[in-house]
Amino acid sequence: MPEPVGFYTDTTVCIGCKACEVACHQWNALPARNGGQVPLSGQSYDNTTRFSDVDWRHVRFIEQFPEDRNGGRWLMMSDVCKHCVNAPCLEVCPTGSIVRTEFDTVYIQEPVCNGCRDCIAACPFGVIHISAEKHIAQKCTFCYDRLQVGLPPACAQACPTRSIQFGPIDELKQRAAERVAQLQAQGQTDAYLYGADDSILGGLNSFYLLLDRPEVYGLPSAVQARLPSRSVWPASLKAIGASLAVALGAFLSFGRRRDAVKATEGHTRSP
Repeated sequence: MPEPVGFYTDTTVCIGCKACEVACHQWNALPARNGGQVPLSGQSYDNTTRFSDVDWRHVRFIEQFPEDRNGGRWLMMSDVCKHCVNAPCLEVCPTGSIVRTEFDTVYIQEPVCNGCRDCIAACPFGVIHISAEKHIAQKCTFCYDRLQVGLPPACAQACPTRSIQFGPIDELKQRAAERVAQLQAQGQTDAYLYGADDSILGGLNSFYLLLDRPEVYGLPSAVQARLPSRSVWPASLKAIGASLAVALGAFLSFGRRRDAVKATEGHTRSP
């Protein structure tokens, strides 16, 4: 069996060039959104603004500048499917379309997908969308066809600053930890890894080095990213509690009505 592989994205060296987006489109023969007619979003240099059925990578631009435009900073991040160790999309897929490959990546088998959208609701990262043409779920494949012949994913190969790094997941985690230590020693004490441990869905096979809270980058916190099955018992207990409350209310209402009827009968019979 091949070693589990993944992406380590060092956002501190991302320059927002979008070479990864272009490489992903080119290799996977993805059409341009809306026939290439993408309007200006007004959100910095981000015109795609989000993932879609034809945008499997998305470069985020976050501007953090005060009103006088002095002393601010840019935060940029190339985002992609996280290929979660405990993948919510895989858990809910009713047809077995979503599988885990021999590389420990999460892959959608197109011929098996029925377009039910359960995976879309389950994914806390918003990476899955239904193709307008194929009517099936679409997302990053981790360039599975390239992995099978020993090639790296197209996005990682195209990245000019090595912000996106590909390799065995254990090696990437070690490399990322060393980079965090280096940054913190240089005074960037806010540097940390997101998804490198098992606190988020058992670990993310695409994890990130960040300089601010996950929400700033459009990422959910560990509390927000949960498996659907983890919500079954809490939801069931709430439903049971609500049912008991309704039953108790009905019982008390019936008792009060019975007492009222008895009181009325007694008043009618009195001389």
